[in-house]
Amino acid sequence: MPKILFIASHRLNRSPSQRYRFEQYFDFLTKNGFECHLSPIITEKDDAVFYKQGKLFQKGWILVKSIFTRIGDWKRFSDYDIVFVQREALMIGSTFFEKKIAKSKAKFVFDFDDSIWLMDTSEGNKKFEWLKNPLKTAKNIALADRIFAGNDYLANYAKHYNTNVALIPTTIDTDFHKPLSLAKNNDKVTIGWSGSITTIKHFEYALPYLTKIKNKFQDRVEFVVMGDPSYVNEELSIKGVSWTAETEVKVLNSFDIGIMPLPDDEWAKGKCGLKGLSYMACGVTTIMSPVGVNNDIIEHGVNGYLASSEEEWINCLSLLIEDTELRKRIGKNARKTIEEKYSVNANKELYLNELNKLIK
Repeated sequence: MPKILFIASHRLNRSPSQRYRFEQYFDFLTKNGFECHLSPIITEKDDAVFYKQGKLFQKGWILVKSIFTRIGDWKRFSDYDIVFVQREALMIGSTFFEKKIAKSKAKFVFDFDDSIWLMDTSEGNKKFEWLKNPLKTAKNIALADRIFAGNDYLANYAKHYNTNVALIPTTIDTDFHKPLSLAKNNDKVTIGWSGSITTIKHFEYALPYLTKIKNKFQDRVEFVVMGDPSYVNEELSIKGVSWTAETEVKVLNSFDIGIMPLPDDEWAKGKCGLKGLSYMACGVTTIMSPVGVNNDIIEHGVNGYLASSEEEWINCLSLLIEDTELRKRIGKNARKTIEEKYSVNANKELYLNELNKLIK
């Protein structure tokens, strides 16, 4: 039985990136003869401090522990047929462990779903930014036997350093992310955003037009932010709610409209549309900024909407707030798009074939 060691930062069911890039394939890979092991470096206890301001001693200890974890992994690299690194082995500038994988008997798969060759450090860890080295991404790509890139933009970047690139889209488990029958207040339209502490800045790009929507529709609209429980916006009556794997789908289904605002910059162009995909899988009408892969996912006015300027955002939001039947129709089309193009079921054979190529 071929064995895969997945090298990643977080434990199972903790990180959206990991869940949508490889964790949701574990059962399918197991059924097809693979033995899958995950080696994370941030524990549930570490989570309580890692993304918060300060806590320098505790964060330093997390770094030390992560190095020892990877040393333990290094000793067993050759026990595996494939070592799969998601984004990086360590959250510092070193490529030491990736080099050790490349020299081992195992095949090295490098997976990424963001423009991680650019600096993008969370506010809580700015003081540790000097430890980062985004340029190591190119080195890791060059070392790998196969690169899994989340979209064309990332794949084209990777091809500058390695020709062994597979385009593996970020996918949704449509048996998990699905429409639910929830009792809703039909007099109120919920506009929702899902993200994290590190991406809340993208939600804030929407504040100018969300404020105008609130002024226009008053009590007919409400706003939900999931993923950053510390987030508060009194003007829009927002108190952020936590993301958990257990509650995520229910919260997403409470949205009438899901939004994914992004800046038009190099970092955003590398994103794989995950927020929008998760809304769409739940049958939620979605509005995205027309940046990167979002342009491929959304057929404007058919399965969702693309909005760039403030005027376009206000027009799209107003149209959907005022037309319940339109939201239902667009939401059904959105779900169909996910099932046909961006679901685990639609992409699992591609995923399996790419891994099988490495062990033949």
